Amino acid sequence: MIANEVINALKSVANEDRRKTNEWFFKTGKGQYGYGDQFIGVSMPELRKVSKQYYQQASFGNISTLLNSPIHEVRLCALIILVYQYPKGDQGKIYDFYSANFASINNWDLVDASAPNIVGNYLYHHPGQADILLTYAHSESLWIRRIAIVSTFTFIRNNAFDPTLAIAKILLNDKEDLIHKATGWMLREVYKRNAALVKQYLKQNYAQLPRTTLRYAIEKMDKQERQDCLKGIFDDSN
Repeated sequence: MIANEVINALKSVANEDRRKTNEWFFKTGKGQYGYGDQFIGVSMPELRKVSKQYYQQASFGNISTLLNSPIHEVRLCALIILVYQYPKGDQGKIYDFYSANFASINNWDLVDASAPNIVGNYLYHHPGQADILLTYAHSESLWIRRIAIVSTFTFIRNNAFDPTLAIAKILLNDKEDLIHKATGWMLREVYKRNAALVKQYLKQNYAQLPRTTLRYAIEKMDKQERQDCLKGIFDDSN
């Protein structure tokens, strides 16, 4: 079975030192966001290599088996396989399958490696369905909220900024640092393409804006402008 071959291929390149590092990095301790997640210690280059080896053969059944694994790298490999399948596959079916398996996409790297390429891409090309991102932004699940904001990366790359700003507004009062970081990251990407739009957003929402979001959003500004923004001083001339 392909799923077993994928798992065995990943185990063959696993590294104990990396496993320990990943358990620390992805916060698997009690009370942390990754509590209970299991790692075997596979690097991203190795994950991509295994995914490329098997993506053409893997069915939804195989991928479902992988997504239900307790091992983090196995789930990530399944998602990368979907990302590789998406451009030449039945994109609607892949999007639906991905959306039906949100429960398995339960850490920030799993979201970031797949959501823009599948959810973001599909909804950008099907704008009549894109409002589902606003629903995701209100989810009780941290990971679905992160899917909402990170999926807008595809819109940003196509110079469509409204979804990012709308979701960032919904997430202003979010309690999770991983949401603050993701929102700031997306605002920074918008800034690269339309600085004035982000400055306006920051000025209008400064009082509510989480500090982490602000710091991420202004990373590409020059030093003086960053300092001004941190103090709530915005140049209306730009």
